[in-house]
Amino acid sequence: MSGSLSLSLSLSTYLGNIAAFLASLSYIPQVRKAWPRNSTDDLSLGMLTALTLGLGLWAVYGLMREDWVIVLSNVLPAR
Repeated sequence: MSGSLSLSLSLSTYLGNIAAFLASLSYIPQVRKAWPRNSTDDLSLGMLTALTLGLGLWAVYGLMREDWVIVLSNVLPAR
């Protein structure tokens, strides 16, 4: 395996792991804020930031792997 291909695979794996980690953790700030209040009237900026960053990294990861299912599922809005 050439050096640049190895670096590219390592970088894409690293970005994929970070994306999964951030997306998984994105709901924790919201739950910590909403649980004691029994209200979800306000959204946590931390949750929205982590989720947006995680989804963005998933899209970059999908582009690096040329996996359009990953890219589209993280770029298109949910309805």
